Amino acid sequence: MWQHNYEPVAGNLAASAAVAAIPIVVLFVMLGLLRRPAWMSAATALGSAMLVALLVYGMPPQLALLSTIYGAAYGIFPIAWIVFTSIMLYRLAVDTGKFEIIKDSVGTLTDDRRLQAMFIAFSFGAFIEGAAGFGAPVAVSGAMLAGLGFDPFYAAGICLLANTAPVAFGSIGIPVVTLANVTGLPVLSLSAMVGRLCAMISVIIPAYLVVVMAGPARALEILPAILACGVSFAGMQFFVSNYVGPELTDIMSSLTCIVVMVALLKLWKPKTIMRLEGDQPIEARRVQHTGSQIFMAWMPYLLLVAFVLAWGERTIKPTINAIGNSVIPATLPTAPGTPDGMIATRLMVPGLHNQITRVEPVVPRPSPYAAFYELNWLSASGTSCLLAILATALVLRVRPRQVVKTYIDTLKQLKLAIVTIGCMLGLAYLMNYSGMTSTLGLALAASGPAFPFFSAVVGWLGVFLTGSDTSANALFGNLQVVTANALRLNPILTASVNSAAGVMGKMISIQSIAVAVAATGMSSADESRLFRFTIKHSVLLMTVMGLIAMIFAYVLPGSVPVLAPK
Repeated sequence: MWQHNYEPVAGNLAASAAVAAIPIVVLFVMLGLLRRPAWMSAATALGSAMLVALLVYGMPPQLALLSTIYGAAYGIFPIAWIVFTSIMLYRLAVDTGKFEIIKDSVGTLTDDRRLQAMFIAFSFGAFIEGAAGFGAPVAVSGAMLAGLGFDPFYAAGICLLANTAPVAFGSIGIPVVTLANVTGLPVLSLSAMVGRLCAMISVIIPAYLVVVMAGPARALEILPAILACGVSFAGMQFFVSNYVGPELTDIMSSLTCIVVMVALLKLWKPKTIMRLEGDQPIEARRVQHTGSQIFMAWMPYLLLVAFVLAWGERTIKPTINAIGNSVIPATLPTAPGTPDGMIATRLMVPGLHNQITRVEPVVPRPSPYAAFYELNWLSASGTSCLLAILATALVLRVRPRQVVKTYIDTLKQLKLAIVTIGCMLGLAYLMNYSGMTSTLGLALAASGPAFPFFSAVVGWLGVFLTGSDTSANALFGNLQVVTANALRLNPILTASVNSAAGVMGKMISIQSIAVAVAATGMSSADESRLFRFTIKHSVLLMTVMGLIAMIFAYVLPGSVPVLAPK
């Protein structure tokens, strides 16, 4: 059994961290400076990580190869699966002409492009995040904004910025549930603290979006809508996360926000309307449709909501998994602490499972590093979206030939994005299983009293690498707790900061950028430009979260939930 060594360079943590950071530096240089496509940047970074793992960390070649394949497989399923089906649903709506009616219906709600961006990118996107997660919000809302006539670049950028506030509770609260399972901390305490942190950011995100899109002066013109959007979402996010739990936080927050926004837009209109270059006059764009036509046009997304909510329901999910197990029998029992029905089939990765030993201080005591591939093929969010596609085709009477054509067109559109996602998850898993990521985390954890700030950096780094807040919590959650206990800080705070600040890395994760580019119909050459656009916002918001963490740690420690048994 191979054992981790977190200081492979002359026993020096700083020098080891500098070497461990090489793949990240390569990624930034390729994408940000040399402006290479995301798939090429990810593949190059993966190659550099392989060299560091083999030559510096001494990782056996077989383990390095298997961990890379394991990550790539996870990238393809479930992540690329949900992205693929989300885009296919959108394309089906376009091919049937229903999306034109959706555009008109949104236009009758508001002609103002700022309000459309808030409604779709933030409010509706947050709902999709809460129900499905895994890239679906950017895929769905990005495609919708582009279809409404937004410049594809800004449609992608706005959706990436908006997909921050809800990510910590995305996909039915799985990031927080995972964090509790990994750390052993009470799930309700973590939910409450993550909610308090995220609500402080959520309340400003709508204003931030509009300022980035139109500038401060144009943002003030729609201040009532900005306040209604931010306060309704953040207020419900705080309430549900603190008094109900993590599972329904995003669903309830986004639905509240949508209802408040619709009600406001029925009662209030901005004095000046913001249009985009090339927009036709309002009267020329507005088309009258009957209520039944609008209802049928929204049917693809209504069915998506219905299937995703059903697939996430705890009383239904075990039944779905039982059906999945009848086709592919479960090979291993569900791990202790895993919510009932969350996983159908768990496959050991042969040759990798428990073949690596993690050591202190990343874990309390030396322990084997598990490697399970979770093949919950029937209960996956992507499968629920696929069923929404089939139901849409049935309801709208789409011919099978058209469905097949849409499938092929979607595959052509996403082929490079799927390669990028596979390479990035392969890179993340290789860095995890070789110990490189732990080296970087330990180096940041050595910051002493400033650790509450750097705990935000750790979470941000984890999501940037993996593209998932859930994965970042699984990766660094226990490190946050170990370090907090050593520094006599409240571990609930640092673990929660890992999740709440990690979401700021979502907008620069290469997987998210690849999805946004593919969803809005841009070319792969635009990926580096989009990365340069989002990086400054990502760093700024991560810094704000780090400062908030410092305030909670040293100014308002009584506002952090006390550690109590589950």
